[in-house]
Amino acid sequence: MSSIARLTGAAIAAGVVAAAIALPAVGGTGAMFVSASEDLGIKPQELKEPPLAQKTTVLDAKGKPIATFYEEYRENVRLDQIADIMKTAIISIEDFRYYEHGPIDIEGTVRALAKNLSSGGIAQGGSSITQQYVKQVLLNSGTTKKEKNAALEASYARKLNELRYAMAIEKKYTKDQILEKYLNIVYFGARAYGIESAARRFFGVPAAKLTLPQAATLAGAVQDPLQTDPDRGKEYKERLLARRNVVLDRMAELKKITPEQAAEAKATKLGYKGTPLPGGCESSDYPYFCMYVRNEILSNVDFGKTKKERTQFLNRGGLEIRTTIDPKMQAAAEKAIKKHVFASDNPVASEALVQPGTGQIKAMAASRKYGIRKSKNEMSYNVVADAVHGGGVGFQAGSTFKPFTLLTALKQGMKINDGISVGGGYRAPAFWSFKNCKGNNVGDPSFTVTNAEGGDGGFESLATGTWGSVNTFFMALEQKVGLCNVVKTAKSLGIKRSDGLDLQEYETFTLGINEMDPVTVATAYAAIGARGKYCTPMAITSIKDRDGKVTNYKPKCKQAIDPEVTDAAASIMSGVFTKGTMKGVGGIGRPAAGKTGTTDAQSTAWFAGFTPDLAGAVSIGDPRGAVTHKLNNIRIGGRYYGSVFGASIPGPIWNDTMKAALKGIPATDFTPVNTSRFGGCGSSCAPRRQEPRNDRPDNQLDEADIDTTFNH
Repeated sequence: MSSIARLTGAAIAAGVVAAAIALPAVGGTGAMFVSASEDLGIKPQELKEPPLAQKTTVLDAKGKPIATFYEEYRENVRLDQIADIMKTAIISIEDFRYYEHGPIDIEGTVRALAKNLSSGGIAQGGSSITQQYVKQVLLNSGTTKKEKNAALEASYARKLNELRYAMAIEKKYTKDQILEKYLNIVYFGARAYGIESAARRFFGVPAAKLTLPQAATLAGAVQDPLQTDPDRGKEYKERLLARRNVVLDRMAELKKITPEQAAEAKATKLGYKGTPLPGGCESSDYPYFCMYVRNEILSNVDFGKTKKERTQFLNRGGLEIRTTIDPKMQAAAEKAIKKHVFASDNPVASEALVQPGTGQIKAMAASRKYGIRKSKNEMSYNVVADAVHGGGVGFQAGSTFKPFTLLTALKQGMKINDGISVGGGYRAPAFWSFKNCKGNNVGDPSFTVTNAEGGDGGFESLATGTWGSVNTFFMALEQKVGLCNVVKTAKSLGIKRSDGLDLQEYETFTLGINEMDPVTVATAYAAIGARGKYCTPMAITSIKDRDGKVTNYKPKCKQAIDPEVTDAAASIMSGVFTKGTMKGVGGIGRPAAGKTGTTDAQSTAWFAGFTPDLAGAVSIGDPRGAVTHKLNNIRIGGRYYGSVFGASIPGPIWNDTMKAALKGIPATDFTPVNTSRFGGCGSSCAPRRQEPRNDRPDNQLDEADIDTTFNH
């Protein structure tokens, strides 16, 4: 045979094979395909089948789903979990000789070859189910737009490659296995991938419960899911209905159903329900916590080296993420906030609950719903957390920072009744009276810090100064123990700015000039409650992957402060409820300690506190700008406030939350103070016996009357 003859024969064979690949499958394997493929050297080629993208489910601490993440909404099922009528419908319309032929169907190819050649291209499309599965795998494997387009390219070269893969697939799997894989990978429209998701999305039933008209509808949708997507409107629904009827006619023609069954099914309405897909954080009952979990995975290298890897891990991994959130404690926080602050109020209250000794976040709640609807006064960011976890800039923490100075003083050997005589105003003796951790002088002798309501001062011990939240005392105490030492104490308890910037290390650090978020503050206070054991905030306890492998995550903790130091601090701070700024509100019926916080002229207000079992922090401020929208002469929660202090709203929210959250949990006592080490006074005793300061209203003892925008 001449070279020209051989070339012509090869070309014809190529045309036959290429046409066969491009045509609907209507026959069995034949000698023509075998000889043509051998002449062209077509051999099976192994297809890489990466795991399909599957939805990730987030669970609360009790195992109840609270959110779903996915790139493609898909739930894989076994073939025996799919209704037989669905299998029949898809085979009837897509590849009716599926169980009789190999990778392609030659009989149908031969009949259509002339039409394709005369058209100068591919006049008729279609592939065997095996080939369609190959195409879907290639499409899903593409990570770039170029790769995905290549998987859909209308060319004989692509079809020949598909054939090579299809030949390998037919050798690797049984027909049932291929059909199962195909039904789990194919797109049906309406954002539903795979038969199980499609059945639930279209009709609100599992794939095992599909009826004849429902099965015919889904079988018809796979040909052109975009043009028959019922979510796109009436015109598209009409196309889907027409396509359903084509499937029913074909099933009747193949005698898979009777003409009467086909007619009865065609007489039914489309029946599309559009069952809502499980959503992300927007539709979660716990949106702020959900955002925290999502951002924890996206930002933490424990879940992937790169942002892309972590995103795929979350959205494609088919994971089951068990979290720390406690439904009972979350409900307690939400109810307490709702009681005191309305969703329609401009100021927003937010609260986080953290477990001492583990760092587990038990609740994250806010007075406003999460969302983007301004008409509903919704929040579009995570007001309870820092920027890394979807939050914003936070609010200045006010006097909730004073315990870090208290702890530093106790670490340096001061006793509970040691103190300092102070006046009604404090001014740094010199620029070098305060040095930041870089060694720079940050004192300002020209600026005066005053006490709330212009208090006259006097001798304040560590105890009375804390109870009364005396600004001038804490400024003098910070000067004595060293600003940098206070900063180090705060950092050892996880204190960092909500916006991610460096802490502002100025002389007014102890008065809470840094913007914080409730999770960070609650975690720091939880460490005091855990006797100095600081644990990184923890939201995820375990992750089960698509193969059932479970990875458990343990708390990341360290002993940050001497336990006996925190025992003494807890003892002092417990007096805030009985002798200090929370006296008018009262305690919670079990051992508890805490600190109110109010910034300059009531820009923001806080309360943070702890028991040995649970810690929490509550903030309130106006997200439009706390400095320009202060909490004075304002209605919040239906009640008028001349000025909002830490004990006005945050304190009561914390109390109400704790009482409900800890109901039924036996109370745990604080460890008694080592009186030989911290009892009485040492070198800084009071000049004379003095009762606790009660000369001011209980809810007005906590202001930090300074310009909190003062940054030198």
